[in-house]
Amino acid sequence: MKIDLIAMVCHEANRAWCEGNNDFSQKKWEDAEIWQQEAAIAGVKFRLENPDVPVSATHNDWMANKLADGWKYGPNKNMEIKTHPCLIPFDDLPEYEKKKDYLFQAIVKALK
Repeated sequence: MKIDLIAMVCHEANRAWCEGNNDFSQKKWEDAEIWQQEAAIAGVKFRLENPDVPVSATHNDWMANKLADGWKYGPNKNMEIKTHPCLIPFDDLPEYEKKKDYLFQAIVKALK
């Protein structure tokens, strides 16, 4: 399966997970910002290139990419000033957020 298609499935599963938990902030894949689509594609590439690393490595890679792009920790996600509450170590994430990474990993593994 193509990487961008796997990324779309991951994004939509994440969106469904969020909506199932009363978070309706995620846009459909076709309406998502380019940077968000690119982040999902980068995550898929990372998982495909590193299939045996723990799920925390996916978060660490995502976090490194965000920090390199000028994002910083903030209590609220704000795309304009580039703050995100998940820019913390994986072990410190709430279970709700950790489950997104487990879901992402499982989808990539299933669709590769």
